[in-house]
Amino acid sequence: MDYIADLHVHSPFSRATSKDCDPAGLCAWGRIKGIQVVASGDFTHPSWFAMLKEKLAPSEPGFFRLKDEVTPPPLPGIPPSAATVRFVLSAEISCIYKRHGVVRKVHNLIYVPDFSSAERIAARLAAIGNIVSDGRPILGLDSRNLLEIVLENAPEGFLVPAHVWTPWFSLFGSKSGFNHIEECFGDLTSHVFALETGLSSDPDMNRRISALDRFALISNSDCHSPSRLGREANLFSTGFDFYSLRDALRRNNRNTFRGTIEFYPEEGKYHLDGHRACKVRMEPAETRAVENRCPVCGKALTVGVLNRVMELADRDTPVFSPESPLIHSLVPLPEILAELLGAGPATKTVLTRYAGLINRFGSEFNLLLHATREEIATEWPLLAEAISRVREGRVIRVSGYDGEFGAVRVFRDEEYPARKNARTFTRGIHELKGASGSESTGKERPDGKLKQ
Repeated sequence: MDYIADLHVHSPFSRATSKDCDPAGLCAWGRIKGIQVVASGDFTHPSWFAMLKEKLAPSEPGFFRLKDEVTPPPLPGIPPSAATVRFVLSAEISCIYKRHGVVRKVHNLIYVPDFSSAERIAARLAAIGNIVSDGRPILGLDSRNLLEIVLENAPEGFLVPAHVWTPWFSLFGSKSGFNHIEECFGDLTSHVFALETGLSSDPDMNRRISALDRFALISNSDCHSPSRLGREANLFSTGFDFYSLRDALRRNNRNTFRGTIEFYPEEGKYHLDGHRACKVRMEPAETRAVENRCPVCGKALTVGVLNRVMELADRDTPVFSPESPLIHSLVPLPEILAELLGAGPATKTVLTRYAGLINRFGSEFNLLLHATREEIATEWPLLAEAISRVREGRVIRVSGYDGEFGAVRVFRDEEYPARKNARTFTRGIHELKGASGSESTGKERPDGKLKQ
């Protein structure tokens, strides 16, 4: 079966997360997006775990469904849907500990196939630290020892290091991470077979590091609001159950793990280096020239993902095997519509047009991935041109830095002669010089698509 999975979300019990991130809200937005498998998030939190047990029922092996699958659409103008959405039990753990004389801060994702496994893991973690104050608990627990707990209490489960390049809290983060996976997981490294790339990197960047060749690279939304589901996601063509999904990642072959849906990594909020307080954004070479110090205030710059990847890379260009999963770099549909309509992505103007397109094409991903240019043009020729440019990588990019999201836009200002301020959230497109703010000319990728 072909399906899309978003394997990293959070519950309302995590900080800064919408109350709408309940099972019904995640299911409703999964249907709108065209996602068939959604992570539960936060199963270690007692109150959320109780809600999951109340609201979910076992379905296919290791998957769960809503007991009451009749969920109202989250937007007006969209009719009720019975499209399949399943849940997989997941949690994210913030491990903060000292290793080799250095404080490490690493986030890890856990996946298990049943409530009893989740309950056993939660009980072990509760004996170590506080799992009640936050849906993503912060524990003084070595990542290697967390993996051991998973292997002992959920032998059918698996662990994935989360957003592995994020500066502050990740496996390879510039502020508190490691240079090698073996340094982190030691004798248990062989049990790790997948890495989450995060919004600020993509497979092209990761495949410049030969030590990562054996790992599947997954992409997820890490959403704190259900409307953000699917800003990154994974495509599978395998059995529709937990074990088949897990084994597809373990094999890392495009026959079953078909590919990933990616942010353009420049849009991620840690892609480049910088200091947000001084509005300083820098390319890696510029950072090295100023010895990692903000040229305005002299404080340390936050070294971003691109710089860190370059530091660890042993290849000048990415290397993909013939079986590598495909890469689909996309822009979320509300952002495209915001540019075309000259309104914010959460405004009524945009959401009304969005609902109409969902009615016409069935889901956001069906429109972005599968609808032909001709089909889209019958609804809106300008949208057809925009989506064609996004699919081909012909976009204009402003890179994020130091916690500030970047932006991707499709059209230049002069292509909107009849309207001023064509886009309301350009985010400084004219502040940049050079490649970061210019239109991509594109180059061939292994999947035949274009990439800057």
